[in-house]
Amino acid sequence: MGGGVTWRSSDGTIELFSGDCRDVLRELDEASIDACVSDPPYGLEFMGKGWDHGVPGVEYWTEVFRVLKPGAPLLTFGGTRTYHRLACSIEDAGFQIRDCMMWLYGSGFPKSHNIPIAIDKRAGAMGHRGKAHHAYAHGNDFQGRDLAKPEALDEHEPITDGAKRFAGYGTALKPAYEPVIVAMKPVDGSFAANAVEHGVAGLNIDACRITTDSDTRRNSAGGENGLTGTSTFRIRARRVEDKKKHSGRWPSNVVLDEEAAKLVDAQSGETTSGSRKAGGPEVVGNFGGASRFFYIAKASAAERDAFNRHPTVKPIALMRYLIKLVAPPGGGVILDPFMGSGSTGLAAYFEGSRFVGVELERPSFETAVARFRERAILADELSDDADIEPETDDRQGRLF
Repeated sequence: MGGGVTWRSSDGTIELFSGDCRDVLRELDEASIDACVSDPPYGLEFMGKGWDHGVPGVEYWTEVFRVLKPGAPLLTFGGTRTYHRLACSIEDAGFQIRDCMMWLYGSGFPKSHNIPIAIDKRAGAMGHRGKAHHAYAHGNDFQGRDLAKPEALDEHEPITDGAKRFAGYGTALKPAYEPVIVAMKPVDGSFAANAVEHGVAGLNIDACRITTDSDTRRNSAGGENGLTGTSTFRIRARRVEDKKKHSGRWPSNVVLDEEAAKLVDAQSGETTSGSRKAGGPEVVGNFGGASRFFYIAKASAAERDAFNRHPTVKPIALMRYLIKLVAPPGGGVILDPFMGSGSTGLAAYFEGSRFVGVELERPSFETAVARFRERAILADELSDDADIEPETDDRQGRLF
């Protein structure tokens, strides 16, 4: 299909295509996909990679629009500097922009240019990196530091008056979140009619609630759920909350990773009038910091290391949460037209959904195949091109 290599699971629930998604999607039936969850290129030229040279334009999302059912949701990650272009392309393809989620993480590394160093270099007051060997020039600067050592400039004290004036100035903030565009193919009539006719409608709110075993919304004012007094409105509101308090909190448009959760809790402090359930973000009683109000995505060490060398991989737990949010009853068919190393596909498999994935870059496609084959999910090769066996590391154990 589309002239690329194709792999399929023995039961037909997983299909992986190597090629340009525009070509592959043209061969899929119209209105045959229940949801799309994807992490496309951000157009930032990440690490000089060719695949990240631009944001996928309207022609890509037009093909996605065609294969999705009416009312089908679309979740796609974007870069903070370029997601506006992505959102416009998605909207121009016919989708409705419904919301924008934020995935917050605490492990981002700032890529900032040190302006005082640049000023001192420009003035000839210090050494510079050698272009041929990418090392610092030998010798000492005016402060007696060895310029052959990169750490010498990390501790740079401004030398010239211009550098002193801009001491402490850089060019970028520490990255700590990625937007997730929440879009939808317009429904056919009402949401209710669309659900009956096409089998998709809305978001699975209850499946994504952060559960608690008791009401965690009491406050120091003494009123249950923060509702005091005897007015009819407050009594009715309290009854509604009483009915909901065991089903968990309504999922928000903010998702944290563990490091971000620690940062949030460090600022909010933690209450200890309850206890935390093992193995998840759920709480019993009123335990924990502010992060307990949001889902916390966790990635295992095995997931981060084994096979997966893709530079922008997302945690499986995060992708499972997103798929759970948009999948129709019974799991449905999830599409990822920019599947990278296959995290969305594995998440779909674990959530009981069928999956269609497309990847243009051959190394990433091979990694995705390796991750599926490692779990014996893929068995049958559909194309005649058998030269796709990826390199694997025998030292790695099972992924999950």
